[in-house]
Amino acid sequence: MDKKKITLIPAIDIIDGQCVRLTKGDYRTKKVYFNDPVAQAQWFEQNGFKRLHLVDLDGARQRQPVNLHVLEDIKRRTALTVDFGGGIASRESLQSVLNAGADMVTAGSIAVKQPDLVWQWLAHFGPQRILLGADVKNRFIAIHGWQEKTQIEIFTFVQSFVNTGVKTMICTDVSRDGMLQGPNLELYAALRARFPKLKIIASGGVKEVQDFDRLQKIGVDGVIFGKAFYEGRITVEEIRNRGFLSY
Repeated sequence: MDKKKITLIPAIDIIDGQCVRLTKGDYRTKKVYFNDPVAQAQWFEQNGFKRLHLVDLDGARQRQPVNLHVLEDIKRRTALTVDFGGGIASRESLQSVLNAGADMVTAGSIAVKQPDLVWQWLAHFGPQRILLGADVKNRFIAIHGWQEKTQIEIFTFVQSFVNTGVKTMICTDVSRDGMLQGPNLELYAALRARFPKLKIIASGGVKEVQDFDRLQKIGVDGVIFGKAFYEGRITVEEIRNRGFLSY
């Protein structure tokens, strides 16, 4: 039997309602790719993708969701499974994101600042809806749109949430994000070895379609990609030819 293929998850990052990408999480590096993120989400669906990673960068900076109208439009006009992150800092903001249609939410900064609250969310909403967001700079956690580095080591952070029920984690190497230098394979291999039952979604640094093969070989469950695709370094034809995508 063929080994299960890694799940490919295109990313749409939103600032001022537009589809953008940053480099290393620096808002000053913003580059706008599309003015209509909903149309881009529809394109992904039409070309065979099932998942979408939607990040409210305005929300991450303001510490409350800002672009819920984009989420609502995407869910109304596609059948994509959407995980949403950015600015979810309270039970009220979490509920607003779910009410807007998100299938899953990513608890990132709030999981660092108020882990007890996220443990309550896991118990109430279930680990299928609450994903742990672990943004990493040199193996330490970064928060608030990657603008603030903590002294919390990645493995200690993840272990505390595995102990309390987290089943899926999105791990972003901030130093690689938007750099098109390839993902941090060493980091993901170490996480895979340390947490064999945890679903790991890699993010940051994808530069070519072969990176999907490399991450799959490590045993990573999913990969988020954006800039390499938007810059034309990865095409949907390449993805389909390698067997990662089918209608």
